[in-house]
Amino acid sequence: MNSTEQPEMTEKKEFLRTEPLGKLMFRLSLPTVVAQLINMLYNIIDRIYIGHIPNVGASALTGVGVCMPLILIVSAFAALVGSGGAPRASIYMGKKDKESAEKTLGNCFFLQILISIALTVVLLIWNRSFLMSFGASENTIEYAASYMNIYALGTSFVELTLGMNSFITAQGFAKTGMCSVLIGAVSNIILDPLFIFGFHMGVKGAALATIISQALSCIWVVSFLCGRKTSLKIRRKNLILESKIILPCLALGVATFIMQASESIISVCFNSSLQKYGGDLAVGAMTILTSVMQFAMLPLQGLGQGAQPIISYSYGANDLVRVRAAFKLLLKVSLTYSVVLWAIVMAFPSVFAAVFTSNAELLAFTKVAIRIYMASMFLFGIQVTCQMTFNALGKAKESIIVAVMRKFVLLIPLIYIMPQLIQSNQTMAVYLAESVADLFAVTFTAILFSIQFKKIILKSRLQREK
Repeated sequence: MNSTEQPEMTEKKEFLRTEPLGKLMFRLSLPTVVAQLINMLYNIIDRIYIGHIPNVGASALTGVGVCMPLILIVSAFAALVGSGGAPRASIYMGKKDKESAEKTLGNCFFLQILISIALTVVLLIWNRSFLMSFGASENTIEYAASYMNIYALGTSFVELTLGMNSFITAQGFAKTGMCSVLIGAVSNIILDPLFIFGFHMGVKGAALATIISQALSCIWVVSFLCGRKTSLKIRRKNLILESKIILPCLALGVATFIMQASESIISVCFNSSLQKYGGDLAVGAMTILTSVMQFAMLPLQGLGQGAQPIISYSYGANDLVRVRAAFKLLLKVSLTYSVVLWAIVMAFPSVFAAVFTSNAELLAFTKVAIRIYMASMFLFGIQVTCQMTFNALGKAKESIIVAVMRKFVLLIPLIYIMPQLIQSNQTMAVYLAESVADLFAVTFTAILFSIQFKKIILKSRLQREK
């Protein structure tokens, strides 16, 4: 038995190995999926209200859409630390090594604070320059800059909420993790119309409502991780960064960081290309499409996060049968979800577009674009399941390869290649790049995972038999 084993923790966390898999995954995933759906509302509620501001809604929506690359970068840094640290903490718990698990939590918490300070300074000084290069026009830059100047002040709240909430979910406290998001989302839904319409603050009001809401979520998350109910606690002695603790976390989190940061780069590529071929209308439609894509992706990520503690803990405990069974169940559920949602989007595209705009021209344009942009969405269940399982097993290299292939090798070049191949409608060809890239990416990921997963299981089995 490991000298750092804690009997109390063993009793609390052993349910990750002993409880029936289907029941356990449902119990852990449901609150996490609900949290992700709530988080989706959190992320897009601003755009819904802004898109319906009288007279200027379409331009304001486009302006805020141009802010997305910067917002995604902030979220990506939170994921770099949280998605890398949380699985490692779970693996340590599976090995009954609470001391290392708490060191991981403390190191990640302090690193998030340092990153937050750096991001806040950068965003406050250079956000206008970034926005102009990201696709803002003279008609939309004021809306974009007004939103971003205020949002930047809440960077620390966003970082700590998103990054540290992963450690709550990784311990099996799925309902608490859901509450973290629920507090912020409900606050944002209430405050948005108050500040935007009641106080006539427009996009500034939307940004202010967002950072106040994130602050409330941040207080909840940090209070829990410092309180009595958590299994792993933030302790002052663990806030000193140790390379042997933090570097493996960052290595594991790089794949998720690349996935989210690349969304920022891709957003810039899309916006600049669409501005060239279709102007503000095409960029405005892209804001709506990315919002609907979030609707598709966040519940899938929620399912994966719900399954992650089971896979990580079982892998740490060398329970390979349970690891394999958990993966298969996650794949079935995720694929079913992505197919059903794809069918709904294809059948009723105007319903999704109408949520964000009442502008007739933008609505008609988006109705066509959404079917092209999301044509391969039914395969997302495979992509996300393999990616999340690689992460849960602590396999950083494989996760990075998958992320780089989909975003950098395939999608970014296709954004510029497709309009040259389909010159009859270059604007729609830009949207088509997403579907073509996803088709090839899922094929590559499935093949790589099938090969590597067998190797991982075989290696673990041999180690157990020694």
